[in-house]
Amino acid sequence: QAQFVESGGGLVQPGGSLRLSCVASGVTFSSYAMSWYRQAPGKERELVASITRVGATNYADSVKGRFTISRDNAKNTVDLQMNSLKPEDTAVYYCNGKWLNTYWGQGTRVTVSS
Repeated sequence: QAQFVESGGGLVQPGGSLRLSCVASGVTFSSYAMSWYRQAPGKERELVASITRVGATNYADSVKGRFTISRDNAKNTVDLQMNSLKPEDTAVYYCNGKWLNTYWGQGTRVTVSS
């Protein structure tokens, strides 16, 4: 059974950093394009960053230069390093895997507040 599980969320002050991680099981991870999405209160879910099977990356304009997505196919993980966090980054962050099927994690909450 496919499963994607996020971790690493929490409360951080503006300007701080967090590293989110998503571990996949039950799938051929290296075949999946992986993404991080987020959903802020009262807003629609939006794409934050994505990484292809071969490591090409793409970022939302709002996080370019601050966030970095990476993957380790040996460990079945995709990470999101978030630096210079802003209050507007507050959201639930979701891991997404897409190949023949699309899978979502349960989400991890990030709160940026002083």
